[in-house]
Amino acid sequence: MQTDSNSPDGVASVNNEPNPGKFLIPRSQRQMFFIQFTLMTLIGWVVGGVASIALEKIILQSFSSSVAIQSQTLSILVRSLSNVVFAVIFAADQSFVIYRYLPGLQWLFATSVGWLIANGVSTAWINYISTLALSSPEETFILEFLSAIAYIISGIWLGICQWLVLRRYTADIWWWNFLPSISFFLITILVWLLFIVQNLIPETYRTPILYWSGQGLTAVILGAIPAIGLCTLKRNLHRKTGISP
Repeated sequence: MQTDSNSPDGVASVNNEPNPGKFLIPRSQRQMFFIQFTLMTLIGWVVGGVASIALEKIILQSFSSSVAIQSQTLSILVRSLSNVVFAVIFAADQSFVIYRYLPGLQWLFATSVGWLIANGVSTAWINYISTLALSSPEETFILEFLSAIAYIISGIWLGICQWLVLRRYTADIWWWNFLPSISFFLITILVWLLFIVQNLIPETYRTPILYWSGQGLTAVILGAIPAIGLCTLKRNLHRKTGISP
């Protein structure tokens, strides 16, 4: 008889914890898991961002003298490719931590696809809202508010894709569909706070400070909130562990 190493029981045996309890992440491992997951998310955000930007510049420079491809079409294709590269690197870094408790490849695929859908939906809505005619400051405020709402709601797509993986191994997981939206909401609040305090920063250093602080805190939120959520999940004790003769 052989136990499936991807099952929670199989993972527990690998970690030499014969009785890990009802939680997906054993209590003794939660602090380290939180730190590692948040750190790897931060690394994935930075590395994925640098890699996608570098790839985009290299391809655009390579085709800059070509007349066979229209510049707009090329720009869309390159931007789509760079988004895929970012999503895969971002998800892969999280998978390096989570594979001890869940199938890493499934998490990588679900997070990559979910991120691409969420990013595509939010970008489309924000671009559409930005094309609407503005005639007053009140309308500008309303449209900016709607753009923020569109960004927050788009997180549901990431939550759904990750939920499709988590529901096989955990119980009472319906609320995970909305967890990424909580992260996106906190990021929106962060951007708003940075906008408020920007005048307190010397103008010489304002742009780099706002950019790097915004990027760093965004990555921390995207890592910390899911890490907390994962630490609260309970294992699906009724799931078959894939025992074969």
